[in-house]
Amino acid sequence: MENISEIKEFNKLFSNYQGIFIRFANTYIQDEETAEDIVVDSLVYYWENRHSLVSNANIPAYIMEVVKHKSLNHLRNQRIREDIEQNIRTHMERVRNLKITTLEACDPEELFSSEAQRLINEALETLPEKTRTIFIMSRYENKTHKEIAARLELSTKSVEFHITKALNVLRKRLKDYLPFFFIFLN
Repeated sequence: MENISEIKEFNKLFSNYQGIFIRFANTYIQDEETAEDIVVDSLVYYWENRHSLVSNANIPAYIMEVVKHKSLNHLRNQRIREDIEQNIRTHMERVRNLKITTLEACDPEELFSSEAQRLINEALETLPEKTRTIFIMSRYENKTHKEIAARLELSTKSVEFHITKALNVLRKRLKDYLPFFFIFLN
Protein backbone atom coordinates (compact mmCIF):
# COMPACT_ATOMS: atom_id res chain seq x y z
CA MET A 1 0.00 0.00 0.00
CA GLU A 2 1.34 3.40 -0.99
CA ASN A 3 2.58 5.60 1.73
CA ILE A 4 0.16 8.47 2.41
CA SER A 5 3.03 10.92 2.47
CA GLU A 6 4.11 9.74 -1.00
CA ILE A 7 0.59 10.33 -2.31
CA LYS A 8 0.49 13.80 -0.75
CA GLU A 9 3.90 14.56 -2.24
CA PHE A 10 2.71 13.36 -5.66
CA ASN A 11 -0.47 15.47 -5.46
CA LYS A 12 1.64 18.51 -4.51
CA LEU A 13 4.01 17.82 -7.39
CA PHE A 14 1.04 17.41 -9.74
CA SER A 15 -0.66 20.66 -8.71
CA ASN A 16 2.60 22.67 -8.67
CA TYR A 17 4.01 21.47 -12.01
CA GLN A 18 1.15 20.18 -14.14
CA GLY A 19 0.58 23.56 -15.84
CA ILE A 20 4.30 24.02 -16.55
CA PHE A 21 4.60 20.52 -17.99
CA ILE A 22 1.52 21.01 -20.18
CA ARG A 23 2.75 24.40 -21.48
CA PHE A 24 6.15 22.88 -22.22
CA ALA A 25 4.65 19.94 -24.16
CA ASN A 26 2.09 22.15 -25.92
CA THR A 27 4.87 24.48 -27.13
CA TYR A 28 6.04 21.62 -29.36
CA ILE A 29 2.91 19.54 -29.82
CA GLN A 30 0.57 22.46 -30.61
CA ASP A 31 -2.43 20.46 -29.33
CA GLU A 32 -3.38 21.09 -25.73
CA GLU A 33 -5.39 17.90 -25.31
CA THR A 34 -2.50 15.77 -26.58
CA ALA A 35 -0.07 17.76 -24.40
CA GLU A 36 -2.25 17.02 -21.36
CA ASP A 37 -2.28 13.31 -22.26
CA ILE A 38 1.52 13.33 -22.55
CA VAL A 39 1.87 14.99 -19.14
CA VAL A 40 -0.52 12.52 -17.48
CA ASP A 41 1.36 9.61 -19.12
CA SER A 42 4.65 11.11 -17.91
CA LEU A 43 3.37 11.50 -14.36
CA VAL A 44 2.09 7.91 -14.38
CA TYR A 45 5.48 6.78 -15.71
CA TYR A 46 7.22 8.65 -12.90
CA TRP A 47 4.85 7.17 -10.29
CA GLU A 48 5.41 3.62 -11.57
CA ASN A 49 9.20 4.06 -11.61
CA ARG A 50 9.71 6.33 -8.56
CA HIS A 51 11.37 3.63 -6.45
CA SER A 52 14.13 3.11 -9.03
CA LEU A 53 15.25 6.75 -8.80
CA VAL A 54 18.14 7.86 -6.62
CA SER A 55 17.06 9.42 -3.36
CA ASN A 56 18.29 12.92 -4.18
CA ALA A 57 16.79 12.96 -7.73
CA ASN A 58 15.32 16.19 -9.01
CA ILE A 59 11.77 14.89 -9.55
CA PRO A 60 10.39 17.86 -11.58
CA ALA A 61 13.43 17.70 -13.88
CA TYR A 62 12.99 13.92 -14.21
CA ILE A 63 9.29 14.32 -15.14
CA MET A 64 10.18 17.14 -17.55
CA GLU A 65 12.68 14.79 -19.21
CA VAL A 66 9.94 12.15 -19.55
CA VAL A 67 7.57 14.80 -21.01
CA LYS A 68 10.32 15.79 -23.45
CA HIS A 69 10.85 12.19 -24.63
CA LYS A 70 7.13 11.48 -24.92
CA SER A 71 6.69 14.73 -26.87
CA LEU A 72 9.57 13.75 -29.17
CA ASN A 73 8.02 10.31 -29.72
CA HIS A 74 4.68 11.90 -30.48
CA LEU A 75 6.22 14.31 -33.01
CA ARG A 76 8.26 11.54 -34.65
CA ASN A 77 5.17 9.34 -34.91
CA GLN A 78 3.25 12.30 -36.31
CA ARG A 79 5.98 12.86 -38.92
CA ILE A 80 5.94 9.18 -39.89
CA ARG A 81 2.13 9.25 -40.16
CA GLU A 82 2.27 12.42 -42.28
CA ASP A 83 4.96 10.88 -44.53
CA ILE A 84 2.82 7.80 -45.02
CA GLU A 85 -0.25 9.94 -45.73
CA GLN A 86 1.79 11.98 -48.24
CA ASN A 87 3.00 8.79 -49.92
CA ILE A 88 -0.57 7.55 -50.14
CA ARG A 89 -1.72 10.91 -51.58
CA THR A 90 1.15 10.83 -54.10
CA HIS A 91 0.30 7.26 -55.07
CA MET A 92 -3.39 8.10 -55.42
CA GLU A 93 -2.49 11.14 -57.53
CA ARG A 94 -0.35 8.96 -59.82
CA VAL A 95 -3.16 6.43 -60.13
CA ARG A 96 -5.66 9.22 -60.90
CA ASN A 97 -3.30 10.74 -63.50
CA LEU A 98 -2.81 7.32 -65.07
CA LYS A 99 -6.59 6.86 -65.24
CA ILE A 100 -6.98 10.30 -66.83
CA THR A 101 -4.24 9.59 -69.38
CA THR A 102 -5.62 6.15 -70.16
CA LEU A 103 -9.15 7.46 -70.50
CA GLU A 104 -8.00 10.32 -72.74
CA ALA A 105 -6.18 7.81 -74.96
CA CYS A 106 -9.13 5.43 -75.02
CA ASP A 107 -10.90 5.20 -78.36
CA PRO A 108 -14.28 3.55 -77.67
CA GLU A 109 -14.92 3.06 -81.36
CA GLU A 110 -11.66 1.16 -81.76
CA LEU A 111 -12.30 -0.94 -78.65
CA PHE A 112 -15.81 -1.66 -79.75
CA SER A 113 -14.73 -2.44 -83.31
CA SER A 114 -11.98 -4.84 -82.25
CA GLU A 115 -14.30 -6.64 -79.83
CA ALA A 116 -17.03 -6.90 -82.46
CA GLN A 117 -14.49 -8.07 -85.04
CA ARG A 118 -13.30 -10.76 -82.63
CA LEU A 119 -16.89 -11.94 -82.17
CA ILE A 120 -17.45 -11.90 -85.95
CA ASN A 121 -14.32 -14.00 -86.47
CA GLU A 122 -15.42 -16.47 -83.79
CA ALA A 123 -18.90 -16.68 -85.35
CA LEU A 124 -17.42 -17.18 -88.83
CA GLU A 125 -15.33 -20.08 -87.51
CA THR A 126 -18.55 -21.87 -86.50
CA LEU A 127 -20.01 -21.66 -90.02
CA PRO A 128 -19.75 -24.47 -92.53
CA GLU A 129 -16.82 -24.00 -94.93
CA LYS A 130 -18.92 -23.10 -97.99
CA THR A 131 -21.09 -20.58 -96.05
CA ARG A 132 -18.01 -18.95 -94.55
CA THR A 133 -16.26 -18.72 -97.93
CA ILE A 134 -19.31 -17.13 -99.57
CA PHE A 135 -19.77 -14.64 -96.73
CA ILE A 136 -16.08 -13.63 -96.79
CA MET A 137 -16.18 -13.14 -100.56
CA SER A 138 -19.31 -11.00 -100.20
CA ARG A 139 -18.34 -8.84 -97.22
CA TYR A 140 -14.55 -8.78 -97.22
CA GLU A 141 -13.78 -9.07 -100.92
CA ASN A 142 -16.84 -7.03 -102.04
CA LYS A 143 -17.86 -9.58 -104.66
CA THR A 144 -21.39 -9.49 -106.03
CA HIS A 145 -23.72 -12.47 -105.70
CA LYS A 146 -23.31 -13.07 -109.43
CA GLU A 147 -19.48 -13.04 -109.20
CA ILE A 148 -19.50 -15.44 -106.24
CA ALA A 149 -21.96 -17.75 -108.01
CA ALA A 150 -19.83 -17.81 -111.16
CA ARG A 151 -16.59 -18.42 -109.26
CA LEU A 152 -18.01 -21.23 -107.09
CA GLU A 153 -20.27 -22.62 -109.83
CA LEU A 154 -23.45 -22.06 -107.77
CA SER A 155 -26.74 -20.34 -108.43
CA THR A 156 -27.21 -16.79 -107.15
CA LYS A 157 -30.10 -18.14 -105.01
CA SER A 158 -27.66 -20.56 -103.37
CA VAL A 159 -25.25 -17.67 -102.69
CA GLU A 160 -28.12 -15.63 -101.16
CA PHE A 161 -29.08 -18.63 -98.99
CA HIS A 162 -25.53 -18.98 -97.58
CA ILE A 163 -25.21 -15.22 -96.95
CA THR A 164 -28.59 -15.19 -95.16
CA LYS A 165 -27.49 -18.19 -93.09
CA ALA A 166 -24.23 -16.43 -92.11
CA LEU A 167 -26.07 -13.19 -91.26
CA ASN A 168 -28.48 -15.06 -88.98
CA VAL A 169 -25.60 -16.65 -87.06
CA LEU A 170 -23.82 -13.29 -86.80
CA ARG A 171 -27.00 -11.52 -85.67
CA LYS A 172 -27.37 -13.96 -82.79
CA ARG A 173 -23.71 -13.76 -81.76
CA LEU A 174 -23.57 -9.94 -82.07
CA LYS A 175 -26.90 -9.01 -80.51
CA ASP A 176 -25.09 -6.65 -78.09
CA TYR A 177 -23.15 -5.10 -80.96
CA LEU A 178 -25.96 -4.52 -83.43
CA PRO A 179 -25.03 -0.90 -84.29
CA PHE A 180 -21.55 -2.02 -85.32
CA PHE A 181 -22.98 -5.09 -86.99
CA PHE A 182 -25.18 -2.94 -89.22
CA ILE A 183 -22.20 -0.76 -90.15
CA PHE A 184 -20.19 -3.89 -90.95
CA LEU A 185 -22.97 -5.34 -93.08
CA ASN A 186 -23.41 -2.20 -95.21
